[in-house]
Amino acid sequence: MWHSNCLILGLSATGSIILKRLFEKVKVMSTSAITSSSNIQADYMKLLVTQLQNQNPLEPMDNSEMASQLTQFSQLQQLESMNTNFAKVLETVEHNYATSLLGKEVSFLGETESGTVDIISGTVEQIHNDIAGGIVLSVNGYNLNLENVISVKN
Repeated sequence: MWHSNCLILGLSATGSIILKRLFEKVKVMSTSAITSSSNIQADYMKLLVTQLQNQNPLEPMDNSEMASQLTQFSQLQQLESMNTNFAKVLETVEHNYATSLLGKEVSFLGETESGTVDIISGTVEQIHNDIAGGIVLSVNGYNLNLENVISVKN
């Protein structure tokens, strides 16, 4: 039967509340990457225990469905791990690219002395990280993010 946008399979009121909370957490995870797959898996295990404690003895839960859901959580953890590893690789590649720009002439949009925005060129003198961990290039007294570079000359 359908209840509160959740499929309930012979659950008590407690089980349906836990299932609803689990789906709410999944919605939050899709909009922000704060909740990890391990937290969702822990919540699922709580739900599963509640389902088993409150299931209708005449209509027991489907074991293959539970196994399938546990497999999906395992895949989610593996994907989360891969995503973390790819983020580290990307960070390393960006840092190496920024280092390769040292001593090269770059162009970027910046505010001129007259207060207008124009394309400014200069030699990359230094690279460093800002508070948030982003890469910052120092060019002729300007500090700019790596993504603000328009062109590079040798």
